[in-house]
Amino acid sequence: MLTSVELISRLHELHCSVCGQPHTAYLLQTVSECHAAPLEAVYDQRPRLTRAAAINVHDASMWRYRAMLPLLDDENKVTLGEGFTPILPLRQLAGRYNLRELLLKDEGQNPTGSFKARGLSMAVSKAKELGSTGCIIPTAGNAGVAMAAYCARAGLRAVVVMPRHTPTAFREECYWYGAEVHLVDGLINDCAARVRELNSRNELLDVSTLKEPYRLEGKKTMGYELAEQLDWQLPDVLLYPAGGGTGLIGIWKAFREMQVLGWLPENAKLPRMVAVQAENCQPLADTYFGRQANCAAYVGQPTIANGLAVPRPLGEQMMLRVLRESGGTVVSISDEDMLEGMRELGQLEGLFVAPEGAAVWMATRHLLAAGTISPDEQILLLNTGSGQKYLDNVLGRARG
Repeated sequence: MLTSVELISRLHELHCSVCGQPHTAYLLQTVSECHAAPLEAVYDQRPRLTRAAAINVHDASMWRYRAMLPLLDDENKVTLGEGFTPILPLRQLAGRYNLRELLLKDEGQNPTGSFKARGLSMAVSKAKELGSTGCIIPTAGNAGVAMAAYCARAGLRAVVVMPRHTPTAFREECYWYGAEVHLVDGLINDCAARVRELNSRNELLDVSTLKEPYRLEGKKTMGYELAEQLDWQLPDVLLYPAGGGTGLIGIWKAFREMQVLGWLPENAKLPRMVAVQAENCQPLADTYFGRQANCAAYVGQPTIANGLAVPRPLGEQMMLRVLRESGGTVVSISDEDMLEGMRELGQLEGLFVAPEGAAVWMATRHLLAAGTISPDEQILLLNTGSGQKYLDNVLGRARG
């Protein structure tokens, strides 16, 4: 049982992700003052928390890791029961491809149907705690839906800006939550420009990917969960669909925090992290493989995996750091391969995953064929959402 001391957050301050300069955690923050870079939450590790003391096993949500989350007062918690999604063994696919162990963490089982529920639960909770009257977001779909839902839950105003070609299900759900929706011709970077116009007076908190510090903290709970669910033994390889990259960065942040806390075995080997992108929009891959200096001028194209259509991710350097530290890599997948992956996961495993989740599976196949992943390794895939909302993108293509 948690004590009253351990129930509260151990949030200490926020640090610039480039230089480490501290920023206060008691005021609304966007990016760092020094480098206009994402801020990362830092926690006080004294006294050191044990797993048994810190984890509320009676809470089957991401809030079971309350002591390592940034909310200061539970009165401000805005929750729909997000987190603690299952890890499913993919035995049929493992058998077909002669794999020792293939696992999938299904984030499509979150409220609002995707992993975005974690980050937006946390961001909206902190917006409420720090006195914001509402939030605004540029989105490829799922993040806007999640923000609209959590703002409705919190009684805050919600303004969502999304590409006009976004599947109807995403737009309609935002309307049902009472959000103000703006449609823009282009991709998420064009939506971000529109957000700056709409919010020129900074009346709303901009919860764009990594432009505030707390979506990252919600996303990191995936790392805590999968460690706990796998009995504190991490997989050899973890594949993640990386558009904005918050989840990839957050999971790695969780692993590093657990090392400091002593929650992982002393000599625990951390997974190789694989970032999966769409061939139509692969800025991280182009930078990683030296085809460009950075993503600042990258121009992407639409893809059926709407969440991967992020041409200029603010967290590019943070993602590259994760890949370097973990010995990972980047793989880009075509829309045609994503459709094949959706069919294979559906017909062999009964899972109707988002195209992003299918991309992760197809990336696994490519890396197995290249010898980058061994069939003897434990492989974990992250499916970030339900395929239901992508029906506009895949309608009539089930038979190839």
